[in-house]
Amino acid sequence: MLNDSVRQIKGVGEKLADALHVLSIETIEDLIFYFPYRYDVFEVKPIGELIHDDKVTIEGTILYDPVLTFFGRKKSRLVFTLNVEGISVKAVLFNRAFAKKQLQAGDTVTLTGKWDAHRLQITVSTYKKGRYEHDAAISPVYSIKGDITSRTLKKTLTYALDHFSNDIVEILPESYLHAYKLPERKSAVRTMHAPESRYKLKHARRRFVYEEFLLFQLKMQYVKKMHREATPGISHQYQETALHNFIESFSFSLTRAQDRALKEILEDMRSPYSMNRLLQGDVGSGKTAVAAIALYAAVTGGKQCALMVPTEILAEQHFLSLTDLFGERAKIALLTGSIKGKKRQLIRSSIESHDVDIVIGTHALIQDDVFFHDLGLVIVDEQHRFGVKQRRTLRDKGWQPDVLFMTATPIPRTLAISAFGDMDVSIIDEMPAGRKEVETYWVTDQHFPRVLEFIGKHIVRGEQAYVVCPLIEESDQLDIQNAVDVYEQLSEFYPEPIQVGLLHGRLHTEEKERIMKAFSTNNIQILVSTTVIEVGVNVPNATVMVIYDAERFGLSQLHQLRGRVGRGQGQSHCILIADPKGEVGKERMRIMTETTDGFVLAEEDLKLRGPGDFFGTKQSGMPEFKVADMVHDYRALETARVDAVEIVHNGLLESDPAYSKLAAYIESELAVTKKMD
Repeated sequence: MLNDSVRQIKGVGEKLADALHVLSIETIEDLIFYFPYRYDVFEVKPIGELIHDDKVTIEGTILYDPVLTFFGRKKSRLVFTLNVEGISVKAVLFNRAFAKKQLQAGDTVTLTGKWDAHRLQITVSTYKKGRYEHDAAISPVYSIKGDITSRTLKKTLTYALDHFSNDIVEILPESYLHAYKLPERKSAVRTMHAPESRYKLKHARRRFVYEEFLLFQLKMQYVKKMHREATPGISHQYQETALHNFIESFSFSLTRAQDRALKEILEDMRSPYSMNRLLQGDVGSGKTAVAAIALYAAVTGGKQCALMVPTEILAEQHFLSLTDLFGERAKIALLTGSIKGKKRQLIRSSIESHDVDIVIGTHALIQDDVFFHDLGLVIVDEQHRFGVKQRRTLRDKGWQPDVLFMTATPIPRTLAISAFGDMDVSIIDEMPAGRKEVETYWVTDQHFPRVLEFIGKHIVRGEQAYVVCPLIEESDQLDIQNAVDVYEQLSEFYPEPIQVGLLHGRLHTEEKERIMKAFSTNNIQILVSTTVIEVGVNVPNATVMVIYDAERFGLSQLHQLRGRVGRGQGQSHCILIADPKGEVGKERMRIMTETTDGFVLAEEDLKLRGPGDFFGTKQSGMPEFKVADMVHDYRALETARVDAVEIVHNGLLESDPAYSKLAAYIESELAVTKKMD
C-alpha cells in the first residue's frame, strides 16, 4: 500500500529511512511523488538555432589534440577545436586536466555547456566520447540534502515504481482527462521520473500542475463554502422589470463580459449568504456601469447602498455621473471630508432616516457619527487603497451587507486574491465597442524638445496633458528626472496663458484636491505629477500622457498611468521617455507600445518578473507545490479555480459517482489539515 512506511521497500534500512526523512519522505507515496525539480535536456540542435548564453549540447570531431595550461594552484584550462557541421568551434574545460589523456584529435565527442554565439565557443560542463544518444536525452535532477546521494535516491525510487506503481489510483474524473487531454495518473508519475520524450514530459507535468491546483482550490472552496454558509446575509428581493428597464435606458449596450460579471453579482445578491466579491476589469472596461446596476438592484429591494472611493474628486465624479444615470430613480447623496456644518448634519440625518438611497463618499462614510437605516450593499472602489480595518468598519454600518470590491489593477493582485483570499472574483476582460486605443510611443531623453512641441500642439487645440516623474525632488543616488525640476522647466518653456500645475504625495490632501479640481476644470493645462494620479482621476479632456524615466516603472503601473488618458472622444497618446540599460527594461517598453490590453500586459509582466515580486519571497500561507508554479502556471490556476467552484457549487463530490475517488482524496487531505491545525 502506498501509505506504508518506506521501510517496506527492499534495501531501505534505518539509516536510509532517516536520510529520506530529511527530505520529508515517510511513506511509499511520498517517495513516488518526490518529483525532480528540474531536467537536464541534452538535445543536439543545429548551430544556427543555438541561443547565446544558453546551456546547449553539441556534437563534433576534435581537429587537434587539446592544449592544457595551468594557472594558480590546482587550476587548469583545457582547450581544443572541433568540427561541428563544417564550422570550427572552440571548446574550453576548466579544472579537468585528466581529460587531456582521454581526448585526442579524431575523436567524436558530445559536449554540454554554456554557448557563446559571438566567439563560437562552448564552456563545457559535461562531456562524453562518442555520438549523441537520443535515448539518454532527458536526465531528471532531484533535490537532495543530508546523507543521501542522488544515485541512492534514484535506485530506491526505481524499485518503488517497479513494485508499487499499480497501487496509484486515478483521482480525476474521466471527463476531465478527456477535456484537457491529460495522461492518466500512473503513467504520468512514471514519465515524471523517467521521461521518454520532451512531449510526454510536458503533458505529464501539465497533468500534475492541474491536479495540484485543483486539489488546492477544492480545499479553498470548501473552506469558503463552510464560512459562507455560517455567515447569513441579505437575500435581495430586487424588481427584475425595473432593473431591465434601467439597463435599457443606457446609451450603450453591455458587453458580454459585463453581462457575465453582472449575472454573478446578482446571483450573490439573491442568495441568503453575504456577498464578498471582487470585480476586476481594465481601465475603461465598464466596471462602474455594472456597479450602478448592482446599486439599483439593492435600491429596488428597499435597501440603502454605500459607494466608498479613495479621493474626494473621484467621489464627486461618481456622484455627478450616477445622479445623471439614475435620474429620479434613486436619491443620491455625497459625503466627503470637506462637507461640514449644517450641510453635513442634514446629509447624516437623511442617511439615518432612509431619505437617501445611495451614499457616495470617501473615508467620511466610516466616521462614528454616520449611521445607516438599512445598509444592504457596500461597494469599495480601488479596494487596495483602503485598509482591512477601514473596509470592515464600512461593512459594520449595516447587518451583514453584501460587499463588492472593484479594482483596475491587472492580474498579479487578482491572482493573489483568488489564490489566498476568501473573495469570489468576477473579471471584465472585454472593452466596450468603439473605444479608441491610446497610441503609445517610446522615445529617449534626447527627443524631449520634440515631446514639448507635441504637448504644445495639443494644448493649443484645447486639450490637456499629464507629465509623470518618478521622484519629487532631486536625488544624488538616482539620475532620474524629478517632478519639481520638470515643473520649473515646463513653466518656463510654455508661454501664458498655458498653466502648469505640480502634484505630489507630500502635499496636503486639500491642496491635492484643489490642484486636481483646477486640472479637471481646465484651469491647469499641464499637470506635472508623481504617481499619485495613478488612480481616482477622470479628466476626459486630457489626451496626452508623458512618463519620464518609464523604465523605473513596472508594466502594470505604466498601464495604470496610461489609463488616465483615452477617456474622452478624441485620440489620446502616451509617450514613454526611457533609456533602459537591460534587456528586461527594453522588453517592457516594447510590450507597452504593442498592446493596450491590461490582461496581456499582466501576462507579460508575470513572464518578466519572478514570484517574489508579486507575493514576497516568504509570504506566510503561501502554498508549496511539488510541480506547479503559481506565477508561471497562473492560467492553469484560473482553470482549476473555475472547475473547483463548479464542483463545490453543484455538490458533485457528494452526488456524482464519477467524483468518488476525488472526494475520498479531498476528505483525507482535509482530515490531515484539520489534524495539523
